[in-house]
Amino acid sequence: MYRRFLNNGDYLGVITQEALNQLTRGNDSRFVQAEEAAEMSVVEYLSENYEVEKELAKGKYIAEYDRRVTYPVGAHIYFEGRIHEVVRSISGYRKPAVTAYWEECADTHAEVEQVAGYSQFSTYYPGDKVNYNSVVYTCLAENGYKFDDIRIPMVGGWLEATTGPWQPVEYPLWTVVEYEGAFYTLMSFDDFDNNIDPFTSDCWGAIADYDPEYNGYELSEHEYVVHDGRVFYPETDVNADIPIVGRNLVPHDPRNYNLKKHMVRLALYELTKLIAPNNVSVVRMRDYEDSMKWLNDAAKLRLNPQIPRKLDETKKPVTDWQLATFQTDYDPYRNPWLV
Repeated sequence: MYRRFLNNGDYLGVITQEALNQLTRGNDSRFVQAEEAAEMSVVEYLSENYEVEKELAKGKYIAEYDRRVTYPVGAHIYFEGRIHEVVRSISGYRKPAVTAYWEECADTHAEVEQVAGYSQFSTYYPGDKVNYNSVVYTCLAENGYKFDDIRIPMVGGWLEATTGPWQPVEYPLWTVVEYEGAFYTLMSFDDFDNNIDPFTSDCWGAIADYDPEYNGYELSEHEYVVHDGRVFYPETDVNADIPIVGRNLVPHDPRNYNLKKHMVRLALYELTKLIAPNNVSVVRMRDYEDSMKWLNDAAKLRLNPQIPRKLDETKKPVTDWQLATFQTDYDPYRNPWLV
């Protein structure tokens, strides 16, 4: 699946929303088609001398805010339609677990540096190994983003409560029992009669199922929930942090400005060709030609695109063999090998 570097709002700096709608005809897949073609041109021209793939990745891996995900300081997300930087960590909600998902790797020969880092956006199967906080862990049970079950290694949040079948005996307050397939906890001794079953008695309260959409679980050993037929209570804050601009988020776009500007121009040209290949406007054509010239000049080191240069094994910038061997004039516009 193609990951977009641009977003729909990037186009509004050079075209109106109405005109953009006419180009796409409500079909967002046209954005993907046009941007893929634009990106191919960018990579073709710049990949030899510049770390353009890494710069593109800065935009491609900005995802919409997701309550399941924990975001560290420095991460970028889409929130309310804009790109923001996380300035205070934002925790995702934590679900109870009825099984162990990870264990520290017992293989003493496992090289931490050789193991891929853990990602909340990946999917893991039993036997997979990840590097998390410089420790290698082995996956014991399926988990991950595609399973809608993100399990960060060794990060829990819930403890399992002790339960037993209800019997007509005396119970301490907050005892959890099972009766006819449901779980109850003793909440009051007012008019308590141990011969009255939990379903009938007002002293017992039914324990609700865990709901990931609910974000108000209290940090209490009596805040019981049922998950996969077991009862749990939180040992840490298990709610998702609320993203608030100015508190844990600030507007910030990490993408390279030049790449964004020229990608928009090239993609708009491609969008126009999709609906009117023989009637591309003068403005779109001029922008396209200007951007292609910019790519050509950047590829031949005539300008600085503000993209980090690729380095060779000596940590020096990679130089095209033509520039290194046959340059006859240090003025790039007078160098015959660059014409």
